[in-house]
Amino acid sequence: MQNYLSGSIPPEWGSTKLEFLVLSVNNLSGPIPAYLGNITTLRALALESNLFSGTIPPEMGRLINMEVLYLRANNLTGQLPVALTNMTKLKTLWIGSNNFTGKIPNYFLSWKELQTLEMQASGFEGPIPSTLSVLSNMKYLVISDLSGESSVFPNLSNMKNMQTLMLRSCNITGSIPEYISNMTSLQVLDLSFNRLKGSIPNLDKLLGLVTIYLTSNWLTGLPEWIQNRDSRYIVDLSYNNFSRDSVPTTCRETFNVFKSFSRQNNSILSNCLYPCSKEQYSLHINCGGKPITIGRIKYEGDEASGGGAKFFQDTVVGDLVALVIMGLQIDHAYIANNISIVKMNNSELYRTARLSYLSLTYYARCLANGNYTVKLHFAEIVLRDNRSYYGVGSRFFDVYIQEKLVLKDFNIEKAAQGVDKEVIKVFKAVVNVSTLEIRFYWAGKGTMNVPKRGTYGSLISAISIESDFNPPGDSNRKIFIVVGVAIVLCLSFMVFGILWFRSCFGGKISREQELKGLDLQTGLFRFKQIKAATNNFDAANKLGEGGFGTVYKFCPQEGKLKLDWPKRQKICIGIARGLAFLHEESTLKIVHRDIKMTNILLDRDLNPKISDFGLAKLNEEEKTHISTRVAGTIGYMAPEYAQWGYLTDKVDVYSFGVVALELVSGKNNIKYRPNENCVCLLDWALVLQQKENMMELVDPNLGSEFNKEEAMRMIKVALLCTNPSPALRPTMSAALSMLEGRAVIHESSMSSSMYGDELGFKAFRDEHQEVNIQQSPGETRSLIYSSNAKGQDASSSRTVQDSYTFNLDSP
Repeated sequence: MQNYLSGSIPPEWGSTKLEFLVLSVNNLSGPIPAYLGNITTLRALALESNLFSGTIPPEMGRLINMEVLYLRANNLTGQLPVALTNMTKLKTLWIGSNNFTGKIPNYFLSWKELQTLEMQASGFEGPIPSTLSVLSNMKYLVISDLSGESSVFPNLSNMKNMQTLMLRSCNITGSIPEYISNMTSLQVLDLSFNRLKGSIPNLDKLLGLVTIYLTSNWLTGLPEWIQNRDSRYIVDLSYNNFSRDSVPTTCRETFNVFKSFSRQNNSILSNCLYPCSKEQYSLHINCGGKPITIGRIKYEGDEASGGGAKFFQDTVVGDLVALVIMGLQIDHAYIANNISIVKMNNSELYRTARLSYLSLTYYARCLANGNYTVKLHFAEIVLRDNRSYYGVGSRFFDVYIQEKLVLKDFNIEKAAQGVDKEVIKVFKAVVNVSTLEIRFYWAGKGTMNVPKRGTYGSLISAISIESDFNPPGDSNRKIFIVVGVAIVLCLSFMVFGILWFRSCFGGKISREQELKGLDLQTGLFRFKQIKAATNNFDAANKLGEGGFGTVYKFCPQEGKLKLDWPKRQKICIGIARGLAFLHEESTLKIVHRDIKMTNILLDRDLNPKISDFGLAKLNEEEKTHISTRVAGTIGYMAPEYAQWGYLTDKVDVYSFGVVALELVSGKNNIKYRPNENCVCLLDWALVLQQKENMMELVDPNLGSEFNKEEAMRMIKVALLCTNPSPALRPTMSAALSMLEGRAVIHESSMSSSMYGDELGFKAFRDEHQEVNIQQSPGETRSLIYSSNAKGQDASSSRTVQDSYTFNLDSP
């Protein structure tokens, strides 16, 4: 069972008397230990879905009591050791999704008790050994994707208790044997992707046979019994060579005979398709999702439910797309959803995806013949990369365009370098008969039961198809556009000439008379406001003179903004959200190192923007911290960074806490010293915390017009973020959740007892007294020194504040 185990199996286990050992779905790696062969009491061993590599040790042959052996979905190589023939009690063997080599070993004479054999995409070559016929107890036989030479259908006539028979893509030739009709317990028959010929035998008496996959063969006879089965039965006969006189008269979604008639003309069932209204030159599909528009591109919706063997046209897309889904999903989930995706561009395009267990084919219809560019949009939105059950699974599938293999064993997570990240694959294709075929095929590789049964197979988020040529009539449209632009330009010149003539020869009117008393709108300010602000255009406010007139200095409200409480709350949350993105959501993890008020810019809507990344560092995920040259601003640097150069993203968290205190109090951390015993605003906040009077920190200019609960929450989060210990500071995403009231603030981590001189405040006071940097108005102090320097030999520098500042005074 899954416990997030890694490494190898302990040698001590080899001396136990275990009967059942289940280690499936973990991250165990290395070769399978030979000392497992010492546990001769073992009856069941499950190592499925791990990272084991190398060959199976021959010592495993000592496990003569083995009945169940799961080795599926690892990286095992080589041949099966001959010693495994000693497992004469073996009933279940799963060895698929590995990288074994050579032909299927002929060991079945020793495994006569086998009831379940799974060899999907095992790496073995064909043919299937004839000795398979001795397995009279077989109920579940699954073999797929065999390379090598072809062979006739194996003799399975003794397997009368068969329930699931899958021989998919095994290079089998000849006809389907009649004896299958004697398998009275048969429920699933999958002989797809072979080279079978002839007619389908009469299996009408097998009432339990609810799933039949015979796609991609050369079958010619379409019996009447199979056409008469109702919608409860899933039948896929697509891609065969049935005669055209046996075409069904009606279309059923669960009876798929797509492209199964007259291979010579490759036509599809006209009575099951909408007619083409006109030729198309592009098509964009949001697979599994609703219609959306991104930029100038409209993506058609694709929300129809899937099915085990389904051919249909989406009523939303209409005549443009036919969709073929093959393979029964265990959980009947043919569309994946993940509404939390925020890590990529155009994220709304990747919140849904179309899934298929076996094969998924899109037919872009009604396209004009010619060359096209096909873009396939992928994002792994089902599997995870965390320590959960969804983090152990793996997905591999193949992609064909116009029946040509373009991607083999494609792994979305690997190609995109993570989950919830987009990857776009671009291909060229030629359309000859107005149809472009794109097929996604699962070849049996990857995990089958992780994170849950059915979460495997192909997955596609969106498809974009664009012609590489100009549609007919484009040249005429271009001519019309050029003529239209020319006419507009001529009219513009005429209007401009008339206005210029009137301004030059229409008589000069006194500007003072013209503007006097008018309520003109000049940008955001009226003329009267500008006149008052410049003191009636006083020469003292004159900045200069140019070709368009005189320029005056205009500073309404002394160039300062007055912030009420909602604005301060909005700014604080905005800063937290920006830092959370830099630390956790950006592809490149960034530590800013110099978060302070003067590095927070506000747009016209007072949305905060983090600026000045001159000191920023990339945070390498594999490293817990970086020892670096210290660079930042006194009063905002975390103690561990200022004293030892220990850099993590918790340095920005500390700086954010200081900024949050400044926002709530309206005071500067460095300049504010209420008495000689307090170094700064943060020191004063700790004193008030001990006195249980933290509300005294709130800016008195706000009066009573503020939300006390939000203010107290901001103060507590600020103190939590400025904890001297980086381990006790929250992440920025956690701080954001607490500010927004979505998470509880753990006040135990902000106890004032944690802030003692022993944790650095005494050193900070001493340093604050020693490093006496002369500061002129409009400047803020910065400190840059090496963490390896001896003593306090630091070089200081000054950074001028931003030209546009804002005042924290409330109205």
